[in-house]
Amino acid sequence: MNLRMSAGPHFVARESTQTLMLDVIIALIPTAAAGVYLFGIRAAWVLAVAVISAVLAEFIWQKLAKKPVRVGDLSAVVTGLILGLNMPSEVPLWLPAIGSFIAIILVKQLFGGIGHNFMNPAMLARGIMLVSWPAQMTIYTLPVRVLGTTSVVPSPDAVSAATALIRPSAYSNYDLLIGNIPGTIGEVCKLAIIIGFLYMLFVGTISWQIPVTFVGSVALLSWLLGSDPLVAVLSGGVLFGAVFMATDYVTNPMLKVGHLIFGIGCGVIVVVIRKFGSYPEGVTFAILIMNTVTPLIDRWTSRRVYGTVKKHA
Repeated sequence: MNLRMSAGPHFVARESTQTLMLDVIIALIPTAAAGVYLFGIRAAWVLAVAVISAVLAEFIWQKLAKKPVRVGDLSAVVTGLILGLNMPSEVPLWLPAIGSFIAIILVKQLFGGIGHNFMNPAMLARGIMLVSWPAQMTIYTLPVRVLGTTSVVPSPDAVSAATALIRPSAYSNYDLLIGNIPGTIGEVCKLAIIIGFLYMLFVGTISWQIPVTFVGSVALLSWLLGSDPLVAVLSGGVLFGAVFMATDYVTNPMLKVGHLIFGIGCGVIVVVIRKFGSYPEGVTFAILIMNTVTPLIDRWTSRRVYGTVKKHA
């Protein structure tokens, strides 16, 4: 009999890649369900194509590269689902397939697979698609259904409309919260996002530092620049990005103080892009920029290793 010896303490943790990804999927279900309800069956097709394409891309790559097939860890499902939720419901169905290929192959697998990518795969894929296919990625439509009493008239077919970032006075705060507004499938219903956030906090999948500082800095800086802080937070993808994308384990800092810096940085960049940039929204680019800064944040906030002597110049 072979015995393995290792230093204590010894305990069995609940967390594994699969259980963490499953928690994220469960947290995304309210947002996905709300998006499908609001935008109809077309939204379901976009999500299905994105998820299936992501899983197939990872499976085929790992088979061709003769690596262990790890689609069972559900990370590809999460990437595809988040990518699909970041797209309008009326995009051509070939676009989520291409986006999933970019996210899985170019961003994730070419850098060594899960745990080795330096940027959020879904975010970088969305950024590339926004630059490459801006017309298709900004086909924002009114919901085909509405939730509750609202000033927005539901449309029987896809009707293009300006987002709340472009016409903030066109929608009430209730519409912004419930999702009776144009936008991407996952970003519109803020109430569903908050439910997912509370679930992940409850099970310990994420901590509060990044989402709270992200959203708080957007609200504070928007107020200082003369904008309505509530509208700034409820418009666009701030909440979705803060909860489901900025909290990615691989691409954010390791320590809590780093999380605070990361969240504040994301919020500041979002407001700067919205206020002074040519894009009405800046969540995608803010998160990507802070992903690249993460190694520096980790260096600045690293703890002293006990038992070592600091080198003097």
